[in-house]
Amino acid sequence: MKIKVIHGPNLNLLGIREVNIYGPAKLEDINKNLEVVAKQNGFEIEFFQSNHEGDIVDAIQESLTDGTNGIIINPAALTHTSISIRDALAAVRVRIPAVEVHMSNVAAREEFRHKSMISDIVAGTITGFGPLSYHLGLISMMEILNQLKMAQQSQGQNQ
Repeated sequence: MKIKVIHGPNLNLLGIREVNIYGPAKLEDINKNLEVVAKQNGFEIEFFQSNHEGDIVDAIQESLTDGTNGIIINPAALTHTSISIRDALAAVRVRIPAVEVHMSNVAAREEFRHKSMISDIVAGTITGFGPLSYHLGLISMMEILNQLKMAQQSQGQNQ
């Protein structure tokens, strides 16, 4: 099974930008750690990062045809503004569950960051644990996909 991790705007600058908020870890390090854990658990993992909203929408939509079974998404600043990312996730969620992650505790930050456009349509949201948020998101998604797989196998046996 394949999990797609989608990173939004400015996450390519992790380790450089606002280290006091996001910590010193670089995006490449986060991705490498996720890849190790995914492979250890029998999952394929793919990474995508863009600073452009439309590219993120395209990556979500492509999940319908590229073998993706689950999405882990950190829309970054677009979390609070993007109806198009919300609509794309809503369009695929019947077939592809998603987990929202944020490295910082968005509820403890500026008020404009308190509202997520996608929290109510994803399986769950993990915030505030730095790079560990991604790891927790991966563990959650692997569990969701394993449960879906078991349910499908059970249904197949009952037919």
